[in-house]
Amino acid sequence: MIEVDHLTKRYGPKLAVDDVSFVVRPGSVTGFLGPNGAGKSTTMRMIMGLDRPTAGRAVVNGRPYQTFRDPLRQVGALLEAKAVHSGRSAYNHLLSLAATHGIPKARVHEVIDMTGLDSVARKRVGGFSLGMGQRLGIAAALLGDPRTLILDEPVNGLDPDGVLWVRQLARRMAADGRTVFLSSHLMSEMAQTADRVVVLGRGRVLADAPIAEFVAGAGGAGGATGGGARVVVRTPSPEQLFAAIGSDAAVTAREDGSFLVVGPDAPTVGAIAAGAGIVLHELTPQGASLEEAYMALTRDDVEYRSEGTR
Repeated sequence: MIEVDHLTKRYGPKLAVDDVSFVVRPGSVTGFLGPNGAGKSTTMRMIMGLDRPTAGRAVVNGRPYQTFRDPLRQVGALLEAKAVHSGRSAYNHLLSLAATHGIPKARVHEVIDMTGLDSVARKRVGGFSLGMGQRLGIAAALLGDPRTLILDEPVNGLDPDGVLWVRQLARRMAADGRTVFLSSHLMSEMAQTADRVVVLGRGRVLADAPIAEFVAGAGGAGGATGGGARVVVRTPSPEQLFAAIGSDAAVTAREDGSFLVVGPDAPTVGAIAAGAGIVLHELTPQGASLEEAYMALTRDDVEYRSEGTR
């Protein structure tokens, strides 16, 4: 279990983390979300004892990380995949880590096999691709067979097969009763991996809830797309249908040729279409997505905003 209690971090005049509290429990995957500059990496570094809090505390299994005599067996972490001597081979890097904890060589070979590094294990890390560097970082995190796993952007640079592997790894470790805490900017992937989310914005906790509850809260009034129901419609006569519905609906065209209608519910849209003699090929009620819920929640907490999202 990871417990973060009123954690605060200042860098001079900048308040990077502002009185943050949450608990990451074993047996489930907790996603850590937030815009760039929200304080996610700083929070993870404080949990790992790499940054000293200005106030508050963070403990793992009831103790500060730096007090563990065998930290690799307690917590496996990937915070910076490039923090490896570039002249070493992947095998020698893992072997040197194992030697500090009395971990047998057999375990080194085991994590190399688990992470798909067999073909490059004897090559220098300096020549690794971003994806291979990520795999090596995850291998190091798994080396001590820890009860707690902390991964900061673990799918960065991975191909689809690698992304699927990380998802399955996280789910498997959680099912085994371990504590899994990971961050990612890929909302579609987080929706398939995490059981609950903690969302930061400008150093503050904006949400701490199961994913289903978090997304459901964005689907009603004031949610990701404003008030009203959400319905996917497919019709050969979109202009006539939307003219019949009128200004009560917000309509967005989708890439597959369908339309997302926000406002009237599915029975209302169906009745309007029937009354106007308009054929519908699809009429599907739809809830908000994790991405939409996240974007709505963090809309005012983005430090660097691109033109298209204003």
